[in-house]
Amino acid sequence: MPYFVYKISPPRQLEHLDTKERYQDAREIVRNRRLNEPRETGIEYRLIFAKQQGEAEKLLSIPRDERVIGED
Repeated sequence: MPYFVYKISPPRQLEHLDTKERYQDAREIVRNRRLNEPRETGIEYRLIFAKQQGEAEKLLSIPRDERVIGED
């Protein structure tokens, strides 16, 4: 299954940037894009592992829960 690379602009607007077969290649694209994007823009770059582009977009359009680290 391929890795899909997306640019996510507020409010959850998805833009497909690339598709790679190797995780390392997709990760490199995302890392480079994140380094060159100012945080103030609110733009995210994500990669997702899916069978096809439609499935990847469906998974990315679902808001993620906030991560909880440790216990309160």
